[in-house]
Amino acid sequence: MGAEQEAQACAAFYGPGGPCPAALSCVQSLRRFAGSAAKRCRDRSLAEALRLSRAASEGLGALGDAAARPLLRCVLAFQAEATGSSSSFQKLEQIVTTLAAGREALLSREVAALLDGLAARAEVLSPEDLQSVCMFMEESSLGRLHWRQNVAPLLQRLAATLGWVLQSPPARAGHWGYAAVKACLQLFQALPKDVAPLVWSEAERSETLQSVLGLLLQVVMGKAPNKDTRLLAGTALSMLVNTAPQPECGASAAQALFQLADQGVGELKFGELTMEAISVLEPDGLERLVLTRGLLTCCKTDILSCQLESSTHQACLLLDVLFPTVCALSKEQKDCHYYCFQVFSLWLQRLQESLPEIWRLKGSRILAEDSDLLSQLTQLVWNNAETPVEGVSEFIHNSFRLLLEMYCLECRHFEDQERPLYRQMLQRVISMPWQIKARYVPLCAIVPYVGSQKVLDAYQDLPQHLLSCLATNHLCPAATEVYKALVQQQRAEWLAGRQGPEEALAKRWALHWLPLLSKALRSPVPILQSNAANHLLPWTLRLFPASYVPLATQFGGWDAAALRAWVALLKAQKSITGTLAVEEETRERLSRCLHAGEEGVRLAALGLLCCSPSTSRALSGAEVRLLQEFLPLNLNSDSSAFRQLLQAAVKKALVRLRDSSLAQLRGRAPRGAEPGDGAELGDGAELLTQAVGFVEWLLQLSVSSLSPGSNYQRKKTALLLLAAVLETCTDTWSPERKKGQPPQTMAALLSYARHRGCWDFFSQPNLLALLSCLQDSTNEIRDLASELLVRYFPAPLPEPVALALFQLAQEALSSPRVQEAEAGAVLMKTILQKSDSSTVRSLPLEAGAAPTLQPRGLCFAQHLLHVLQAQYAAARQDLLQAAATKPMHGAIAALRRCLLQVPEVAASMRAAEWAQSWQELLTSLVATARDITSFLLGALQSQQGPGTDQQATAPSFADMGNAIGSLIMLGKGQGQQEDDSVLLSEEHSLILTCCWVSVKEIGLLLGGLVELLLSPAPAGPGPLLPLASLQTAAKVFQEILLRCRHWGAVEGCSMGFTKFCAALLNHPDTELQAIPQTMLAQGLEALSGPRSSSITRRAAGFPMLFLCIVSGEAPAQARPLLARCVQTLLALAATALPRDWDQTLDLPQVCALHVLQTLVRGAGLGSALLPYATPMTTLVLRGLGSPSWAMRNAAIQLFSALTARLLGQKRSRAESRPADGVSLQAFLGQHPELGAVLLGELGAAGGPPLRPTLHPVLTLLAQLQPGADDPGSASAPFLGPLLQLAGSPLYAVRAMAAKALVPLVPPAQRHRLLLQLAQQLPEAGRVCSHNALHGRLLQMRALLAPAAGADKAAEALRPVARRLEARAWLLTPAQRCPLVRAAFLQVLALLAASCSPGFAAHLWDTLAAELQGLEPERKPSSATLQVGSAVLHQTIVRFLCSEAARLADEERIGTVCLLLQEPNTDVQFAILSWVIKGEGGECETLEKALRLTLLENLQSVLQDRRNKEFLKLYLEALMHLYRNPSSWSQDASCKLQGSSSACVEILLLMMETEHPGPDLLFQALCAASLLLTLGSGDEAQPLVERWCAMLERCSKCVSSEVLRLAAARSLQLAGVDVVQRCRGAVCPSLVPVALRLINVGIRLLQDEEQEVRHEASNFASLVRQVPEKQVQGGCIFVQANTGLLGLLQLLLENFGDHPETFGSLLQHLPLLDLRGILEELEANKGRWTLVDEGPGLRQAAHSRGRAAGQGQAPGPCTGSCAWEHRNRPAAGLQCPRAAAGARAGAGTAGSPWAGPRAGPQAGLGRRAEGARPSVRGCLTALRRAPQPRGCSALWQPARPTGSVHNSGKPCSPHGKRSLHSCTQASSPAPVLRARAARVPTSHALPAPQRQLASLRSSVHAALS
Repeated sequence: MGAEQEAQACAAFYGPGGPCPAALSCVQSLRRFAGSAAKRCRDRSLAEALRLSRAASEGLGALGDAAARPLLRCVLAFQAEATGSSSSFQKLEQIVTTLAAGREALLSREVAALLDGLAARAEVLSPEDLQSVCMFMEESSLGRLHWRQNVAPLLQRLAATLGWVLQSPPARAGHWGYAAVKACLQLFQALPKDVAPLVWSEAERSETLQSVLGLLLQVVMGKAPNKDTRLLAGTALSMLVNTAPQPECGASAAQALFQLADQGVGELKFGELTMEAISVLEPDGLERLVLTRGLLTCCKTDILSCQLESSTHQACLLLDVLFPTVCALSKEQKDCHYYCFQVFSLWLQRLQESLPEIWRLKGSRILAEDSDLLSQLTQLVWNNAETPVEGVSEFIHNSFRLLLEMYCLECRHFEDQERPLYRQMLQRVISMPWQIKARYVPLCAIVPYVGSQKVLDAYQDLPQHLLSCLATNHLCPAATEVYKALVQQQRAEWLAGRQGPEEALAKRWALHWLPLLSKALRSPVPILQSNAANHLLPWTLRLFPASYVPLATQFGGWDAAALRAWVALLKAQKSITGTLAVEEETRERLSRCLHAGEEGVRLAALGLLCCSPSTSRALSGAEVRLLQEFLPLNLNSDSSAFRQLLQAAVKKALVRLRDSSLAQLRGRAPRGAEPGDGAELGDGAELLTQAVGFVEWLLQLSVSSLSPGSNYQRKKTALLLLAAVLETCTDTWSPERKKGQPPQTMAALLSYARHRGCWDFFSQPNLLALLSCLQDSTNEIRDLASELLVRYFPAPLPEPVALALFQLAQEALSSPRVQEAEAGAVLMKTILQKSDSSTVRSLPLEAGAAPTLQPRGLCFAQHLLHVLQAQYAAARQDLLQAAATKPMHGAIAALRRCLLQVPEVAASMRAAEWAQSWQELLTSLVATARDITSFLLGALQSQQGPGTDQQATAPSFADMGNAIGSLIMLGKGQGQQEDDSVLLSEEHSLILTCCWVSVKEIGLLLGGLVELLLSPAPAGPGPLLPLASLQTAAKVFQEILLRCRHWGAVEGCSMGFTKFCAALLNHPDTELQAIPQTMLAQGLEALSGPRSSSITRRAAGFPMLFLCIVSGEAPAQARPLLARCVQTLLALAATALPRDWDQTLDLPQVCALHVLQTLVRGAGLGSALLPYATPMTTLVLRGLGSPSWAMRNAAIQLFSALTARLLGQKRSRAESRPADGVSLQAFLGQHPELGAVLLGELGAAGGPPLRPTLHPVLTLLAQLQPGADDPGSASAPFLGPLLQLAGSPLYAVRAMAAKALVPLVPPAQRHRLLLQLAQQLPEAGRVCSHNALHGRLLQMRALLAPAAGADKAAEALRPVARRLEARAWLLTPAQRCPLVRAAFLQVLALLAASCSPGFAAHLWDTLAAELQGLEPERKPSSATLQVGSAVLHQTIVRFLCSEAARLADEERIGTVCLLLQEPNTDVQFAILSWVIKGEGGECETLEKALRLTLLENLQSVLQDRRNKEFLKLYLEALMHLYRNPSSWSQDASCKLQGSSSACVEILLLMMETEHPGPDLLFQALCAASLLLTLGSGDEAQPLVERWCAMLERCSKCVSSEVLRLAAARSLQLAGVDVVQRCRGAVCPSLVPVALRLINVGIRLLQDEEQEVRHEASNFASLVRQVPEKQVQGGCIFVQANTGLLGLLQLLLENFGDHPETFGSLLQHLPLLDLRGILEELEANKGRWTLVDEGPGLRQAAHSRGRAAGQGQAPGPCTGSCAWEHRNRPAAGLQCPRAAAGARAGAGTAGSPWAGPRAGPQAGLGRRAEGARPSVRGCLTALRRAPQPRGCSALWQPARPTGSVHNSGKPCSPHGKRSLHSCTQASSPAPVLRARAARVPTSHALPAPQRQLASLRSSVHAALS
């Protein structure tokens, strides 16, 4: 009987009143174990069953065996069915052992009966039986005993099973064959003594075992296509070898196996077993790999190292048989590189283990310096060091380590002190370029043997190279390992022999590494700083604890880099030591970091605040306050990474709060903060109150940020924080998760919190807030909200809520908008998961889907299918009307989510009682999907009839447009087509969206459905999807991919089709496997014929058909479909074009190339296509010479994809080489045949005629990395052809040949080649070819560029410079070609430091004189015009500027300044461009001179501004030179004496009247701001006012981004000075201007562009600083939200009494009936009004209330109102802002933002009559009034990246989100949005503030 039947019988035996109640409970736990799918649930049930088994054993102890037998049989039955999990089997074995205590005989009989029944079921064992055999043999002692007594019957069953499996293709390719081989392996491993006589004894030899051996050999030789099965068979044979009684016998048997693999015929003698050898029909080399890996994995050492019997020269298996095989395997190009390197590493490991025996056998060294073995080993590791195969790097590292370790052991054993291998390896490492990852692996291995000091002395550039590696993703791990190895070795060396103090060790460390670590941690490159902080810093502090002090000294500044490094240091120290002494200065600095403008600084500070080595360490009060201050200001970040890291940090803080509270509740005092960190150490009650209060505050903050008015960023962050709260602070147990489960005592903490009225996580307001998120327009918000509802909130939903949601989902599913329809699908899925049977019965489901006893999922699926069928029927009648009112994609999406994403639905599909219903539904669903697909695709081809002959290819876009036009006319009832329009009509978009999205959803639905149903196969009488339905689904996919041209639909369908093919190909049923195989054959057949389609979209979706099919093959198998597909495509693409080919048709050859490109780009294939790299490259090169443009275009696309696959992707377009580049030697090592192809093309392309294949080949070579200096380098044959290409008549070829030369020349050989090229430069009058001369100069420049700026390189290049000095005539006018002169000068510029002083001076004078002699503004005639003269002049200018900056010579700097004043515009353009690029930033003297020169000539340039481009460049250069405030010197003011105002006047006049372009306006506004700062005075006030007006104009939301950025930057430049002068009462007349500037800053701080907000926040940071109280080291620039609060604080403190302040603030409020609100306040709230407040406030109030108070209704908003845009289709709705006046005083109590009630309970008294509040008091009340619980302070106007629509879309025009529009959001600024003030009674506010707080509450009630 099965386990369930045994459990039922056992439950009946031990039922109520039975002999042992504990046994019944144990059985129930076992049944729960069997019924659970999640591993954690199963483990929990088994743990409970084990506990109960102990009680049952005691209860059954006094009874007989008859009472214990049912329970024992039940447990054994469950154990037999749990063989798929080793851990479960072991726990059941413990239960069995517990129950059988004292009843061992009974247990033995039951186990024997169970296993006998297992073997007696059938002659051929099933996969489950084989797994049981293996598990009982491996984990059960009684099982092993039973099989030992029954070896012969087991062998017979295994032989029969293995023989049958090898005869059945599906079985041998799947898990069945693997299980059979594994059973043989387990038998040989577990019972070696019982198997040995059957092999090695002539008397006991077994014919059955001989048969098993033959079958295993067939598996090894390739009879089984599964690679894992073959590898396991090799291990099984090795285990059989281990049974040999003598090592020599085992070695002889292993040698016979290898002889068989090499020869393939003959007789095999394996011990006493003899058989005819198996003929290998198609040897693939894998058989030798299988045998070698098996022997190296588990063969005994004495067998590997013993002398072979047939050998006469002391040969052994390890050295003389296995090593040649390993070498051969490493050179062969198969798709098993990983296993080859694994075998090589294993061989080295086994050699190390066998060294003593091998030394004894050989009698001498095996790794001597001149030995062939050492030479081959070193060559092998170096050749494969750069292999890009994933997972190989660890094997290579291990190989280097093992080789050096064996070499050291052998030298020590033979007492050899000379060890040249170390020195040779180190020199080779140093000679390799730093970009090669392979150089760092051997460097780590060398360090322990050479010593750290020798490595650093020989490799002085190592620190800089490590920095470069840390800034590169794929090199960072290797560089980290090198640093760790060196630092660890240094500490060991410094401590050797003596114990020094830690401070002395830290000082020695600082001498070597402090500059490196300081530079990395302060780096502006995020990846470099992050890698140094995460990898180098913790390791440093662990090894050298005293290094904290010198590091902290380095980071004492206040700039962003120092703060980021300082926080990283503190975090690393805290993670290591567990504590951190926090002083007052440290706390203040940490608080500033939390408000810093850079997200990296804020995140680092937050991480420091939240992290702790111990999760039970409580948060201090100061930490909690900082978190509460930080979180509301950071809910709206644009960065997704910031949001994720914020959630992770907050989760750590919540875990600390939870665990410390639990410790307190358990009666153990939690770890509090250290006494030095400023924490308020209180008793446990205070800690509990603080923890509960913070979680409650965070909960309210998160929920309040989910209102519909909030933008995407705020909602996403709030949901992430809510997820952290629910995950950490609830007792919801998630069985699918391995970590993050709630503690067992969580219920106590929940009870404590709820007893105090907190932690009501699942309250109705929280539920409604999440339900509102289900209707959001972005899928991220919807999915995350749905996940939280399903995972944490209790089920089911209240029936009214479920009914309302269901109606809402129904409406959304019928929306033509994709986002709304997807929201309806999410709603439908959520309702299904959060409802029970009673709830489902109350839902208005379609007829036929009414629930009786059916599962909920089946009811929902039937309802949705009926809805879909009804929509399809409507579409057949009128597609246009259906697309607008009943599109089908919503229902299809809902079906996909409900069927595929709900676990309960999948479980009900596997229930046998509902199998028939599900089968009928799914069959109908597939048929409906087929009909819909045919109808929609036919509609786009004007073929809607079911009997029409539809095309088999995709229609052109023009045909689709005509078809849609016909549908529109048919839907409108028009007889003729309307006039064509450039833009698509709304009806066109509706039909197109309906068709494409529906087709895409059908593909996703069918693919996911088949994947779900076929793996694992459902239980029941038959499959839920019969063969006919699967074939129908295949036709649907085929039809979509062949007839669809929309890439989104093709891509979505491809995802589903890949799942479909993978499920079918991996299924054991051959009929199912034949479906994709047949589709591939049909596709290849269709590909060979011409296609009557247009040549667009790269053959449309046709290539995806092939990619999906071949991607579905299992990676572990041989991929026969891929091989067949690629070989067919290669043959087809290589077919010659017909003579009369038509360019308007897709040629089969072109389609084949496009399919190959798609296969190469496919991420799922990976390295499977690498064996075909050479034939594909040959094909590409042939295609590039085709006369067909389509053929050449397809070939170049395939070449691009192939290059990216072979070399890796580039990180950016600017890079010339990919991120994971390899050298030519490594590249040819992986693809040796490709080298001959490339070399042949290079050799053939040099002479005429030029071939189009040359440039791609050069491009490929140029993307390689330089290699090591190897005498036998593979790059040597390529150098000759590349050097000859210098004379190519094509400039592009010469330039690319120069780039390709760099990676082919090792760095150590470049000086020699440069000298050779310099010697080839001709003397005067002997130029044979200008092209060859130009090409050589380009090659010299390319070779010199990598070493430019290095001091050591300058000295080594002096001979080259001398040669060039001798050819100086190339720079004189005697050389007639300007391009040659320019190239020669570029080479000299790279050698400037190597040239002699005299030549450098002469060169300078000559070039300067040539530029000064140019005639200005003269149009050259055709006789004097020279091509390239402008390039030459620009090159000369750059050379002169660079030399002046390098030498910092006053005379040369003066020459550059004079050139800037020359009238020649080309020279001026060149100098200004050089300045803007920042190439002279290292020379402050030159920058200062250029600053003064530009200022001196500014007025004349402005007056003559005819050349707008020159003016823009001039102003941009000026702003670049004055980019730092430190550069504003007194000299600049002197230069501007008398001209500053005039320049500002000209600039303002130009901006006001001449309407310049945005770029010029940007520079002009910034320049005017700079001039106002440099030369401002009291007389400049009118200019300041005009400048302020221009600033206001540019900062408006209707302005472009460039102008808003200019306004923000100008505000930072000059606005700070204006506001500071007003603060100090220096210039009171400028106070109105200062208020306007602050108003501009408030507006820009809410801009949607991050860069604009960043510049505006810099202004807010600077303007808040008091000059006499500046922070030492500079200003900390704050983030935008903090800056906005700072500006409002500034208004309160300095301008609160000014009459215009309140009016300027009111500009940011929405257009409301403020007058009516104030009148109502006067009538209802008190006798005080704003009438007495003064003219400023009264005027502002009346102006705001004029629209509603003087006969003008508020009406809808002006501009682009997001509310109206979203709700335009709905009739009778009014904009909330238009209706605000109507509800000004209504709904206050019921609103979630309701203000405090009047009366003493609210703490708001009435104002005495006659008192007058001031504006200062009003602002103070607004600023200080507390927010509602959970309400955040600020908002973010940016939109989510990639979102189609944002629910928080701004109301203001042009997408800008102003403070005006954000007042409707859930959490705007506390100063500018009226809120409900929760002020305690004891809080004594001044009377004006209380009145204003009451005013604020009522205003907010109107807004809500």
